Amino acid sequence: MLNVGLTGGIASGKSTVVRMLAGKGAVVIDHDRLAHLAYEPGGPSYGAIVAGFGREVLAPDGKIDRKKLGAIVFKDPGRLKDLNDIVHPAVLLGWKKKLADIEGQKPGAVVISDVPLLIEVGWADRCDRIVFVQCDPARRIKRARRERAMDERDFKNRENFQISLDTKAALADNTIDNNSDFSTLVRQIDLIFSEITKK
Repeated sequence: MLNVGLTGGIASGKSTVVRMLAGKGAVVIDHDRLAHLAYEPGGPSYGAIVAGFGREVLAPDGKIDRKKLGAIVFKDPGRLKDLNDIVHPAVLLGWKKKLADIEGQKPGAVVISDVPLLIEVGWADRCDRIVFVQCDPARRIKRARRERAMDERDFKNRENFQISLDTKAALADNTIDNNSDFSTLVRQIDLIFSEITKK
């Protein structure tokens, strides 16, 4: 099994890249999904989040409102660390379990671990190689506004809490440039997947 960590900046097009790699036969582990499960009522992080941040972060249905929570933590590095200390251990356990399940069922699989904060949380060494999706800020801001209803101020505020994209790119084994047309992206995916599967 080959565990490939995929990372990149906010709204860089990672989801598109993931779908394309899955279409070529890769098995995907979505860390955002693992985090969502941790946040759910009854999930491993739910009680600690409510205890740590108060019931004001809850939606009327009792679920954690991630926008309300984000408004708190992305203004305060200390509170962001508090949240990460609650959620990241649960996500890591979920990741390990997924990898073990895949190893048992498909020992020769190429696994794409879609981890937006792979470098920030110190998990890069858990991957066999790292692929970084690069995209210019203007394109990413436009996509974040369109797909996530995130304004430029919120975008920049969140990105300020992440390691610089230059640092991420320098640590990557492969970089996918998502600034061009779709056919160019397809060619890059083909080349990288061919390289990965030859290892």
